[in-house]
Amino acid sequence: MESLLLINDPKLDGTKITFELPNEGSKLDFEKEMIGLLGYLRGHLHNHDITIEVNVNESIEIKRSFTDQDRYNRFLEINPNIELLRTTFGLDLDA
Repeated sequence: MESLLLINDPKLDGTKITFELPNEGSKLDFEKEMIGLLGYLRGHLHNHDITIEVNVNESIEIKRSFTDQDRYNRFLEINPNIELLRTTFGLDLDA
């Protein structure tokens, strides 16, 4: 479920959450677990009007990191504080 949620950012329109996935197989996997997620969100947010809509958009590119530099750039994109950590401890990707 986590990997499916990380593919694309959801869009919120009022109480409707729209989520796009790259293929029908991912949509089926997501829908299997969607009831639990929906129950969790409704309970913790105290809002039983929340709905989730899943769309298939085959043009979505899944970002994959192959080299150490690609992985580092992806982590840096997610959390810019990674650069501070690297410089503070003198870490290097070449090692």
